Amino acid sequence: MSERRFDAVLFDLDGTLIDSAPDLGAAADKMRTDRGMESLPLERYRPLAGSGARGMLGVAFGITPEHPDFPALREEFFVNYERAMTVRTHPFDGVPEMLRQLHRWDLRWGVVTNKSVRFAAPLTEAMPLFATSGALVCGDTTPYSKPHPEPLFEAARRLGVAPQRCLFVGDDERDVLAGRAAGMRTVAAVYGYLGDRSDTTQWEADASIDSPAALLSLLESANS
Repeated sequence: MSERRFDAVLFDLDGTLIDSAPDLGAAADKMRTDRGMESLPLERYRPLAGSGARGMLGVAFGITPEHPDFPALREEFFVNYERAMTVRTHPFDGVPEMLRQLHRWDLRWGVVTNKSVRFAAPLTEAMPLFATSGALVCGDTTPYSKPHPEPLFEAARRLGVAPQRCLFVGDDERDVLAGRAAGMRTVAAVYGYLGDRSDTTQWEADASIDSPAALLSLLESANS
């Protein structure tokens, strides 16, 4: 990653800061067992956890958003998830320590997620991890969601930082596309869910990290 001093770090939520796959998968799997179907292991759901209802229902029932039953199944999934969003969800190892260090460095940070405010707001409010976050921009905060850059611009505005002074970290190609479009440096979190394309070398991120601690090393180098 080329040297540039950063004033803020923006993060994707699911698969980057928190491992929400167990609760997302459980919400979809409950729909299967409620119908007398066999339960699926979490490993089936985990890779597509970052895709929300589309990914979870695709695993659980093999359907796409174009299926006529998808809207009703999606709302059932939403209700299941809403009732148990923080039962098994937890920060990835090293994330709390990383965020504490950003706070010690006086680096502002925030979250830009495609999760709707219906879920992202109560989830982050329930977790002490987000006490020092300066911005939460959700998939329906602006008229656009990632990979459009507008959510990142909105987060930068809320933090009072120029977009080019922000670093954006995410585990999906759309995060890198949004960050580049916003004029930010981008980091691929390869410990996350990785979306539908797991070959992160094709994303053209400025850097990649295999742990949250690795981000601190990048920032120390860039801000030294």
